[in-house]
Amino acid sequence: MDRRNVLRAGVVGGAAAAFSGALWKEAFAAPAQPGPGPYGALQAADANGIMLPSGFTSRVIARTGQTVPGTSYTWHAAPDGGACFADGSGWIYVSNSEVSAGGASAVKFNSGGTVTGAYRILSGTSTNCAGGHTPWNTWLSCEETTTGRVWETDPWGVNAAAARPAMGRFKHEAAACDPVNQVIYLTEDQSDGCFYRFIPNAWGNLASGTLQVARGGSGTSVTLTWATVPDPDGSPTATRNQVSGVKRFNGGEGCWYDNGIVYFTTKGDNRVWAYNTATALIELAYDDSLVSGTPPLTGVDNITGSATSGDLFVAEDGGNLEICVITPDDVIAPFLRITGQSSSEVTGPAFNPAGNRFYFSSQRGTSGSSSGGITYEVTGPFRS
Repeated sequence: MDRRNVLRAGVVGGAAAAFSGALWKEAFAAPAQPGPGPYGALQAADANGIMLPSGFTSRVIARTGQTVPGTSYTWHAAPDGGACFADGSGWIYVSNSEVSAGGASAVKFNSGGTVTGAYRILSGTSTNCAGGHTPWNTWLSCEETTTGRVWETDPWGVNAAAARPAMGRFKHEAAACDPVNQVIYLTEDQSDGCFYRFIPNAWGNLASGTLQVARGGSGTSVTLTWATVPDPDGSPTATRNQVSGVKRFNGGEGCWYDNGIVYFTTKGDNRVWAYNTATALIELAYDDSLVSGTPPLTGVDNITGSATSGDLFVAEDGGNLEICVITPDDVIAPFLRITGQSSSEVTGPAFNPAGNRFYFSSQRGTSGSSSGGITYEVTGPFRS
């Protein structure tokens, strides 16, 4: 059984009509287990303190409180969730700021990877943690506060950012867009949090729509149903407490959509979940308590995927400050490790559009403070 190659046919009912008979892959044969990674063992730390497989190199793109090299823009504090956007022959990397002043910034690259600009794309918000990339090339920046909102921003910094209150007010973490079903999945960073989906009235316009919450049993392999949240404003009753029978998740974190599967992480129990949008079945992709020996991944947090290989990359908040790779055949192994920064966390993993450059941040760097954030780029022989 292989997550990339084992496909499932015969989608029935309304799903069959919506998906035009497409083949759907199984989520997982079983939760991922440690094994040899596709890139080999980590080598000694480089000059930036990053341990990488042979053939890979790192460079520092930006540091909190300092101007981004090649620009006049000062990089923000506590860099968190991020994503890349195609920009002609170049690309843009956006990054949130998880401090009370919040907001988000962007760095532009030309086709050769040279930084050509940096600028602010969101201000006046609070504790912007993770978010998500939309198919229409906007960045959804999520506030991780009790009444947090989703802000839709322009990676080019041309159009003003807009709050999207119809997507709910709660402790938002991440968002993942499903362009087939035309819904957006949302995680909630609470120990008794929920898993949500937002159905816009018109795809590409998030100003109005319906917020729903997942219902299901307490097991780790269950079929979810969806119920409408009566009051997305979450006042006076929190969104996660308005519907009975909801499925609780222990600290929702990163969220990523790939070919009919929504992957999301829960930090409170160190799990990666896989939700099959065709069958509504949710299962475990990884659980550190089910690993034989020492778990390679703890403090499960941000997640992204490689469009070329199908690999998932999961960042740690704690642990060994690693980003681990989960391969399509359900093997998990370290891809990189940050050294000398034990009071930090790894955030913002994202590939550029070509899949040959990889970005991430150390939120507090060597200082252990939000004023010490460092944003990195990794290049090397990423597989296809």
